[in-house]
Amino acid sequence: MNLAQNIDFTLLKPDCTQEQIRDLCENALKYQFASVCIPPYFVKQAAELLADKPVKTATVIGYPMGYSATPAKVEEIKKALDDGADEVDAVINLCAVKNGNWNYVRNDMDSMTTAVHLKGKSIKIIIETGLLTEVEICKLCEIALEIKPNFIKTSTGINGEGATVPVVQLLQQELKGKIRIKASGGIRTPEDARRLIEAGAVRIGASALLV
Repeated sequence: MNLAQNIDFTLLKPDCTQEQIRDLCENALKYQFASVCIPPYFVKQAAELLADKPVKTATVIGYPMGYSATPAKVEEIKKALDDGADEVDAVINLCAVKNGNWNYVRNDMDSMTTAVHLKGKSIKIIIETGLLTEVEICKLCEIALEIKPNFIKTSTGINGEGATVPVVQLLQQELKGKIRIKASGGIRTPEDARRLIEAGAVRIGASALLV
């Protein structure tokens, strides 16, 4: 299994530097990772470094809490895409989920997905499985099948438990192969990544070189 093509090589520390972003991009090109995932502040720099290269530029929206107002997240998306992002990893509003406000959740997911798809780019919706019940996960998958984001992503890696094999298997079951899965959070070794891919993930978010 060639892991590199499945990896979003990630650096989202609040104090990361231009030099670290450059190193991240150079390693991503060296190993031919799927993308680099970086803070919005560095999107323009990374997009320039990766221009006309096979590695995509990805960034995060509403990260890591997800409770920014939906219009604010949509504006974040527009700016990121204007700066050159190919993909965005956007956090849903977990407060709305926990309060059972499914209309709000649906509108939030739909607004963000539409903003990305209008530009012909890809969106990964982060649902933070480590903070959710199985019922909540299943409900979010049901909404996702209506909205059709490109990916459902397990976790930010900041809040709650990260990706696990049982959670990826549950997402695979509920999404019925119609939406791809990104596993993220706590993935430290190539063996961790392979187990999650075997469970159904097609992208792995990792800050470590898993090659």
